[in-house]
Amino acid sequence: MSKDAYIHKMLPGSPGSPLLIVFHGTGADENQLLGFGRDLVPSATIVSPRGDVSEHGAARFFRRTGEGVYDMNDLARATSKMAGFVKAHVETAKPSAVFGLGYSNGANILASVVFEEPTLFDASALMHPLIPFEPQVQGSLAGRHILLTAGRRDPICPPNLTSRLEAYLRADGADVTVEWHDGGHEVRPNEIEAARQLFALAPAEGGKNNG
Repeated sequence: MSKDAYIHKMLPGSPGSPLLIVFHGTGADENQLLGFGRDLVPSATIVSPRGDVSEHGAARFFRRTGEGVYDMNDLARATSKMAGFVKAHVETAKPSAVFGLGYSNGANILASVVFEEPTLFDASALMHPLIPFEPQVQGSLAGRHILLTAGRRDPICPPNLTSRLEAYLRADGADVTVEWHDGGHEVRPNEIEAARQLFALAPAEGGKNNG
């Protein structure tokens, strides 16, 4: 486990505050969600890794062979590496809670880490995730707060797959909220407000629970 496994940026927070890890979308970088994270959780320490895979020059967190067709071996590699990166930052920060926020490809790697390490994040906001496979959760998501946001006309993330992911997460015990809008793959104000509420309420209801 290394805090420097990924190129990343960090915004220090208040002592004992939550740790918020933010994961950018395809083609963006570690700067994309830093300010967004600070706005959502003003006191948090925010860590933003840059994806270590290049798709024709666009940074991603794992490889794919086509739209919605994932290289599952590389996803497994990336998931293990990212889980170690997050754990290293948790050990250093000793936060009151651990939050995750991901958009698009960033939501996909965050979701995959949640499946692999279900006790790592207290609350996770998955904005426009696309999970085209059946998750194998390594444990229980009981007590974990998860927000899914989606567009009913999203050409990248079909609504039926969002609903299927919701069902998987609920079946594994997660406290799931879904926030829809009538547009596409863009993030809209109601999603931002839903994420703000998720992170505001999660620590009061549970707090850090993975030692």
